Amino acid sequence: MTFTQLEVFAALARAGSFSRAAALLGITQSGVSHAMRALETELGVTLVRRDASEPTLSEAGGRLLVRANDILQQREALRQEAAGARGVASGTLRIGSFGSTVSLRLLPGLLAAYQRLHPQVEVQVEEQADDTVVDWLLERRIEIGFVSLPDERFETLPLAQDEFVALIPQGHRLAHKRSIHPRDLDGEPFIRSGAGSGAVIDRILADAGASPRLLYRFGQLNSILGFVAQGHALAIAARLALPDDVPGVVYRSLSPQQRRVTGLAVRSMKRLSPAAAAFVDVARRQARKTGRSPAAGAA
Repeated sequence: MTFTQLEVFAALARAGSFSRAAALLGITQSGVSHAMRALETELGVTLVRRDASEPTLSEAGGRLLVRANDILQQREALRQEAAGARGVASGTLRIGSFGSTVSLRLLPGLLAAYQRLHPQVEVQVEEQADDTVVDWLLERRIEIGFVSLPDERFETLPLAQDEFVALIPQGHRLAHKRSIHPRDLDGEPFIRSGAGSGAVIDRILADAGASPRLLYRFGQLNSILGFVAQGHALAIAARLALPDDVPGVVYRSLSPQQRRVTGLAVRSMKRLSPAAAAFVDVARRQARKTGRSPAAGAA
């Protein structure tokens, strides 16, 4: 078994096709196939099902992917430790981000501060829904993920607190209210977010016994805002994910207030690579500057 075979396996799982994995690695598609066949032969199990239009991980492949990613992360950490011993901070750091709350509100400042201190570290940021970022952390595909807190599966550092708000068309009868109770939405045409926060919004409505009339389900916030602005429906979203001002849309706090805490999460602070540990240090200092000290259970 070689590191190259494990890299091919991890890339194939990430890319979802032999051709995309080959492009990701800068090798031929036949090179990907050959490496996978050799790895499966050595392990004596099928890692990837090839009977569908696109390859999918077998049950054994899903379990072994976590081990493969862990080995590759530790190799990267070893390389970074060696570079540090030579007086050079370098390597690759993989971060998972969800939506505009993180990608537009938190990451720019954190990355700017981090790269001033560690300019030779290559930071790779992948963006997906919050539940996918959690999966990536569990699979060890990334070292650091931004998630909604609390989450007892990880060691975490709170970074930002906001609230869920109602999105109301400017001319709607509810637009004049200072706050919206979820029951105010009963019978109203409603847009359900297809992102990870959709499940949280479902819980908010269910806990209040609210029954809006679900008409649409969108995964993109811009689509939701566009439909609300045109008066087609109402919605709920996290305030930090929203632009400061959208023509035709008003934001109203929910009553009672529904808070959300966003922070970074890792599998284990003690096993972080030097590059990841340095990023956590930058985030911790920034949290202290903004008055956001780590909560219970955070590192």
